[in-house]
Amino acid sequence: MSADADERTEASDAALVDEARRWWHTDIIDVAPGAISLRGYPIEELIGRVGFVDTIWLMLRGELPSRAEADLLEAAMVASVDHGPQAPSIAIARMATTCGSPVNGAMASAINVLDDIHGGPGQQCMELYLEIDAELGAGEDVESVTRAVLERRRAAGMTYVPGFGHRFHPLDPRTPRLLSIVDRAADDGTIDGRFARIGRAVEDAISAGRTRRIPMNVDGVTAVIYCELGFTPELGRGVFILARSVGILAHAVEQMEQGGRIKGPVPKSIGYTYTGPARRSVPQERGK
Repeated sequence: MSADADERTEASDAALVDEARRWWHTDIIDVAPGAISLRGYPIEELIGRVGFVDTIWLMLRGELPSRAEADLLEAAMVASVDHGPQAPSIAIARMATTCGSPVNGAMASAINVLDDIHGGPGQQCMELYLEIDAELGAGEDVESVTRAVLERRRAAGMTYVPGFGHRFHPLDPRTPRLLSIVDRAADDGTIDGRFARIGRAVEDAISAGRTRRIPMNVDGVTAVIYCELGFTPELGRGVFILARSVGILAHAVEQMEQGGRIKGPVPKSIGYTYTGPARRSVPQERGK
């Protein structure tokens, strides 16, 4: 092979290697032998100096949060860690464990059901708040804009308002505490407070004319927090899943310790309701 051909081959090989290196690119982490950096910060400087919630923010947003921002994010995540074994995701983790799944399988099974219905209302509520916020012009009244957006949604068949009411709690015990933390953060300038106003306007609008209010639930108030902190709706759902994963893990491990084998959703003594035909015999002869 000639020298020119060798040079062309080397150049082609170098280009191929360069293309392979550029195939995946990330701003998140830089790893080299003996060195790890998250968003440019050496991991050895983060360890012991930066909390886990701060690290979540850093990984998702690119910079370290202020102490007040981290405290607000942490409050929202603490509120979402668990809602008991009657919550489908938690029940699934426990049932999977009794079927022999290891902890990763039990957690994955549970997380996979955190979709639009069971895990999505927080994201959907953020989308509603952002829709209202986008239509608020200078000096416009948040209450009137909120009513107009909700009416337009109803006209389009979107009657469900995510983030409000609760099938179990007449008043979600997490909401007042989180709202008080939000209000304090607005007072000290950590956040603007506009999404707290929007959330309260939605509650007022959907409760108007009713004998009982439809209060904001944990999805509605954490949606306020995530919007105030500048998270996208997709990140809002993802952070909820991170928080709920703690409860899922705790229940999976507890079930492993308790033991049990192939436990279904209810004890065998309770059973289920059969609604099909009464017991009957198979005909001796059937038509062709």
